[in-house]
Amino acid sequence: TQKHPVMDKNELVQKTKLAEQAERYDSMAACMKSVSEQGAELSNEEKNLLSVAYKNVVGMVISSIEQKTEDAEEKQQMAREYREKIEMELRDIYNDVLSLLEKFLIPSASQAESKVFYLKMKGDYYHYLAEVATGDDKKGIVDQSQQAYQEAFEISEKEMQPTHPIRLGRILNSPDKACSLAKMAFDEAIAEPDTLSEESYKDRDKAEAGEMGKLTSLQF
Repeated sequence: TQKHPVMDKNELVQKTKLAEQAERYDSMAACMKSVSEQGAELSNEEKNLLSVAYKNVVGMVISSIEQKTEDAEEKQQMAREYREKIEMELRDIYNDVLSLLEKFLIPSASQAESKVFYLKMKGDYYHYLAEVATGDDKKGIVDQSQQAYQEAFEISEKEMQPTHPIRLGRILNSPDKACSLAKMAFDEAIAEPDTLSEESYKDRDKAEAGEMGKLTSLQF
């Protein structure tokens, strides 16, 4: 990702939004990396901008793998070499995100919602990293992913209402526990509807609908 001169946080966020509109996701990620490295806690909007930026950077790289592999069917060696180069690029992106999370974002998170958001993101990016890892490294990376998801779940269980959309959604990324945890979270949400703020109501409904769809697919 590109380097940016030192800028005011608000300036960087505005540049991030402009980069998103222009679909310049490398620039978007670079801006949000600079914001994160300032060490201040991110707002919900800023967390979402960070997440969207890196998801799109990864998406573009993965699309390029698919396209080049398809174009190079008759040149298998070239396709293999290109794929290895792209996988190295993906590892760099994943490690970049994990470094931001571990050095800046998780330590600065004071609210349970932020901690769970970042730990889930950490679990996701270790999971992605495992997909391009080889040999003995892979198991350790998978373990780190599962540990981050478990920590996120434990914090959400202790410190967040069962109706909170982040708590409901977090368990989707832990397939081995998703069925039992999904049912538990859904049952708790049903049991405590009065604790839900009006502001979160629509998000809760969407999360629960998705949760039960996932639960059904796991059961059948």
